[in-house]
Formats: sequence, C-alpha cells, structure tokens
Amino acid sequence: MTHAVITGTGLYTPPHAIGNEALVAAFNSWVDAENRRHAEAIERGEREPLAYSSSEFIVKASGIHSRYVLDADGILDPERMRPRLDERPDEAHSIQCEMGLAASREALERAGIGAHEVDLVIVACSNLERAYPAVAVELQAALGASGHAFDMNVACSSATFAIDVAANAVRSGGARRALVVSPEICSAHLNFRDRDSHFIFGDACTALVIEADDVARADSRFAILGSKLTTRYSNAIRNNAGFLNRITDSDPLAGDKLFVQEGRRVFKEVCPLVAQLIADHLAELELAAGELSRLWLHQANRHMNDMIARRVLGRDPGIEEAPVILDRYANTSSAGSIIAFHLHRDDLPAGALGVVCSFGAGYSAGSIMLRKVS
Repeated sequence: MTHAVITGTGLYTPPHAIGNEALVAAFNSWVDAENRRHAEAIERGEREPLAYSSSEFIVKASGIHSRYVLDADGILDPERMRPRLDERPDEAHSIQCEMGLAASREALERAGIGAHEVDLVIVACSNLERAYPAVAVELQAALGASGHAFDMNVACSSATFAIDVAANAVRSGGARRALVVSPEICSAHLNFRDRDSHFIFGDACTALVIEADDVARADSRFAILGSKLTTRYSNAIRNNAGFLNRITDSDPLAGDKLFVQEGRRVFKEVCPLVAQLIADHLAELELAAGELSRLWLHQANRHMNDMIARRVLGRDPGIEEAPVILDRYANTSSAGSIIAFHLHRDDLPAGALGVVCSFGAGYSAGSIMLRKVS
C-alpha cells in the first residue's frame, strides 16, 4: 500500500491582535450602557444587572491572553461588537479563499512542490462563508491546482477528519498530493456580548500538504501511521445559523445563531472521550503512551488540554510535550491543533512519535498518529 506523509504546513495569522484588557474594556463599556438602559427594571428587581468581565477571569477560565482577528475595530466598538468585513463582489477572491492562499503557499513551499502538482483540495472548517460554489473549488482555481476539490465541516474536528480523508485518497491512489486548508473566521460566529464566551475565539488559517511517500521531495516529513475518528451527538455546543432561518422568520442576530455552549458539561463529557480515543488509537497501533514525544491537541482550553494529556501520559505533561498556542491565538477551532503542529514540530528528531488531536461540537474527535521519518 502507498504510504501517506505530511510534507508541508502553512499558517496565515491575521494582522490584528486583541489582548484581554482591550476586549474586557469594550465588554464592560457595553455592560455599563445596558445597565443604565435598564436601570428602572433593575431597581424594581425585575432584571439582574449584567456583570463585568475581567482579564483575570479569562485567564483563569481558559488560559487565553490574546487573540488574532480579521477586524478589531468592529469587535471593540461597544455599539457593534462584531467584526466589520465588507461584502466582496463575486469576481473577487472570497475572504476564506484569500486566507487559504496565504497558508497554502507556505505549505507548498515547505513541501517543495508547485500548486499544479496538487490533485485534491479540501477546505475543512467550522464555518463556511457561503453554501456554494465550494470555497475549496475557488481556492483550487486561485492556486492553479488540478484534480478535484470540496468543502467539509465537522466543526472543530474538521481538519483532522479532512486529514483522514486526504490520507485515504493518497493511499488508495485517488490522489497523489492533497492540500487540507482550514480558514477559520471564528470571530464572526462569536457572541461578544456573552460574558462566559466573549473571549474564546480568534481567527487563523492553516494548510497541510499530504503526499504519497514515493513522490515526496521535502527533507522533513511525517508519516501518517493511522487515524481514528469518533462522533457522539450532543447539543452542548451548538450554532443554529443556516439557510432555513429566513423561511422560519427567526431573528438572524439572535443569540442562538452564534456559538453557544454549556462549558462545564463540555469539559466533563469531552475530556474522557478524547483521552480514551487517543489511548484506544495507540493500542490499535501497538504503541505505548510513553513513546509519545508530542501531543498537538485542540487549542480550546488550557485545563482541558492538561487533563487530556495527563490521562493519556499518566502524569503531568511538560510544556514541550503538549505545546500551547491558545494563549496568544485563542481557540481557532479546527486550525488550533494544526497551528500547534506547525509551530512545534521542527525540533523533533527522526523517529519521534506524536499525535494531532482535535475535538469539539458534535461531539466529534479525531486522532492522527504521526511518526517523523526525516
């Protein structure tokens, strides 16, 4: 059987960064305005006053200190509190295509190949800016890639599920070189007026080149030893935005059309699910947890990552073993574990074993076991 290897990674980081202090200042300014607007109802006991957020609360709850976004001004405007991204003409590259181009070009350069040599493009992310034509097909055309392309969505697990699809296509001969791209505009689906979640997400785009090992040219490559995927239906993380909203006459700006989660429930249910997935995957491949040099975990919450790594390894992980990027990128949905892999892989020696693991809404979780071969 043909073996699949990852030969290149790329990352697009937006130009604007928002620290916790600036985000909190905007949120608290909105809280003051809302409490003034409803002062009489609050005085009568008919309404609870809104509570302030704080940097200390954010760091303690998540480990996040900052995040990158496509537009900071709209988010930090207390009267708007959502990014301002202008609608583009149909003839122009879409926002996600533009993000994908930047990340893909870096990944292709690191793989040492041209875009015309790619014969499969998958755009996999938690939110797509339109239903059709597929962003992947647009990106395929913009890059000058060949073959075929399609979009897919498994929320925060989109990238790992797409890696599985691409690797299987390479192994079966359906493709020789594949590109997996995850352009995440998470700031557009985040409710910046929800104290419990206004700090969670950031924007970014990642790209991965997956090739047949007999055509790969890159000096550094990671063999995909196997993948293990799981899904379990849950409403604990949900977003009700969709094309049916307009015919159900629902409010397109209502809170349920944005990211909503039951955080404590997610923590309690997802951590054991993911730890068991990785443990089962290791067992199926006849590998031991002690052989893992690196865990590139989904970057949603520092406490979740620490608990999952602790359960897998049987001890507290070192910062180099389970690298953290969410402190400055925040949760970038499906891109998070790939950012961690992109930024923390070059130091590993040949033979090192690592796992890329994502988890999120669905529930969904994906484990990709990698061995550095050169």
